[in-house]
Order: sequence, then structure tokens, then C-alpha cells
Amino acid sequence: MATYGMNTIHGRAAAIATGAKVANPNLTVWQVSGDGDGLAIGGNHFIHANRRNIDLNMILLNNRIYGLTKGQYSPTSPRGFVSKSSPYGTVEDPFRPAELCFGARGHFFARCVATDAKGTVEVLKAAYQHKGASVTEVLQNCVIFNDHCHDVVYNNEGRKKNAIYVKHGEKLVFGENNEFGLVQQGFGLKVVEIGKDGYTIDDVLVHDAHCEDNTLQLKLALMGNNDGFPIALGVIRDVDAPTYNDSVYAQLEEVSGQKKYHNFTELLETNDIWEVK
Repeated sequence: MATYGMNTIHGRAAAIATGAKVANPNLTVWQVSGDGDGLAIGGNHFIHANRRNIDLNMILLNNRIYGLTKGQYSPTSPRGFVSKSSPYGTVEDPFRPAELCFGARGHFFARCVATDAKGTVEVLKAAYQHKGASVTEVLQNCVIFNDHCHDVVYNNEGRKKNAIYVKHGEKLVFGENNEFGLVQQGFGLKVVEIGKDGYTIDDVLVHDAHCEDNTLQLKLALMGNNDGFPIALGVIRDVDAPTYNDSVYAQLEEVSGQKKYHNFTELLETNDIWEVK
């Protein structure tokens, strides 16, 4: 690839990426972090990169474990998870990346599975085309310390049964033959079988990734935690908003246009000058 790459210190990927993008807004910046790096020691940088809407493409590799440091539980490990640092099971509830992203006023969130090449390419292309902070959660197994953690969607058959591919403007249907759909029930969602119990395709909701109100998008993103709902894959939220880096440079242009000086020499000449001989 005709690109440049670098490693940062642990937990500081978003901070370094922010500096690179603001210093050179012409760069396309991709930041790759794990769930531990991105949401624990780097959690503060993660939420503020989203809040500021810096034009970064953040890829969050979620294997629900600290793989690099040999198998400690991470901020996304489920309650009761047994690991080297929690031999009797964790007593904490995990972060859900989408919830954290949305709570930080994030404008783009997508999800894919590491073994699904087509789905991964689609969401990464959408992240690239989005102007502003994008978060793509990649579900992946850690084959050493947490293998099989995403097995329900890790192969094609599993995804047909246990996942729903959401696409803007299309009906929220899923199943091996698209026989199931999502409908609204009160303030929540309900899984129905199309053509049964009086439900037709007209009752099924249409996905709106561009809706500024993230209520339905968040409900979609949080499905699939052994609750009878499928796991949502694809672009869940994609909303336009002013970016931090564009706003910074616009402010600089506005302020510099009002100044009498535009470089260091002119700055010196705005005050009294003495010539020393």
C-alpha cells in the first residue's frame, strides 16, 4: 500500500491520530486499536475524538480480552468472564462500544466481523467516505486467549441465522430467507416472522442511518446479547456534522484576516521599532 504507518504508545492512538490530522488535514488517518487499548487506558481519548468529531477513521478490534498482554479481562469482557486477572469471574459490567460512541455524540458507527471480507470492505469504505470521526467495531476472536467469543456470527451460516445486515433506506429483515423482521413495539423493538400473526412486510421498520436522533440506531447497535435479537452488522449511524479540524482552520483564517500582521516580520513591525547601531 502507498501509505505510512506508525506505532504509538499504548492507549494513546487517538491522541496521536488527532495531532496528525489537525497538523496536516490533507492526510487520511486510520487508527487501529483493540478494545483494551481503545476503551480502557485510551478511553478518554476515544470519547473526545468522537465528541470533537475529528476526521479520523477509528477501527476498534474487539476480542473482549487483553491479547497482547497475555489474557487479562478487558473493558468489553462480559460479567463473570474467567481470565488470568479474574480467575473467579469478573464482577463488572462491560462497556458496549456503540453505547460509548453514541454517548460521546459520535456521528458514525459501523460493525463487521473479521471473517466477513465483503461486509468489512463495505463498512470501511463507508467510514472512509464519512467526513468526521468514524468508529468501526470489528468482532474478532483471539485464537490464543479468547477463541470462539464471536462464534455465533463467525461463519456465513452463523451470520444468516444470528445477524442482520442493516442498510440505509432498506427494510430491517433477516434470516436465511429474510423471513424475519424488526418492528416497533412501544418504545422498543420486536422480532416478528413476516406473514404470521398479522405482520406483513409493511410493518417492518426501514433503517435510517442518517437520522440525527440516535434512539433507534442505538437500539439496533445494542441487540444480540443473548436477548433473542440478531447482531446488527453494517453502517448503523452515519450523520453529517462539522468536523473539528475544519472548524479549527476556519477559525484561524477568520482571526488572521482581522489581524494587521500575517507573519513574524509584520508582527515585529506592528510595535515601536528601535534601530541599534
